[in-house]
Amino acid sequence: MTVSPSVGVHRAEGTDERLDSDASVIERSWDEPDAFAVLFDRYADDIHRYAARRLGADVADDLMAETFVIAFQRRRRYDLSRAQARPWLYGIVTNLVGEHRRAEARHLRALARVAAGVPDEGGGEPMAERVADRVTAESARGALAGCIAKLPPRYRDVLLVIAWGDLDYVEAAEALGVPVGTVRSRLHRARRRLRDALGGSDPTALQEFQEEPDHG
Repeated sequence: MTVSPSVGVHRAEGTDERLDSDASVIERSWDEPDAFAVLFDRYADDIHRYAARRLGADVADDLMAETFVIAFQRRRRYDLSRAQARPWLYGIVTNLVGEHRRAEARHLRALARVAAGVPDEGGGEPMAERVADRVTAESARGALAGCIAKLPPRYRDVLLVIAWGDLDYVEAAEALGVPVGTVRSRLHRARRRLRDALGGSDPTALQEFQEEPDHG
């Protein structure tokens, strides 16, 4: 498999791999490293979108690439009893996001300022300008972004890997390396904190906050 620091894993050629489970692709990549590129084809866009929502588009390319480089390096340790590798990849990228907590908080505060119509500090970031163009419920988005920025990281990770990673409780537990009960507890506490901070508004409607999916 060929790895580029700026791009990540080159896309695989051919279509027959699409019928294989992620686990079988990973197992095959032990002897055929290029086979791992199938996972890049399947999940790179999702991982990039999640990273961009959490830290901004400017760093999403690097985080996506690093996620697949790390996954490739750890592929022999993958639990082959897990047919889908998606939660595993979300766990890796979430850990990488965790190395940029301050940047994530700044990103969320920038979203809150833009949504509220307040000029961004530092002359305005390209990220903020892009978000501003797509805001449809400015006040709600801004309030929610500011509240999410104040959540403890363990609550924020659970909330966003479910809301933006579209993982269920079991998958979120696998991604974050915690029991399902812990996921439920942290999500409940995160929603309660957001609800209290938003004056009783339902914080589960994160569609108000996130960008519309790009189906192009």
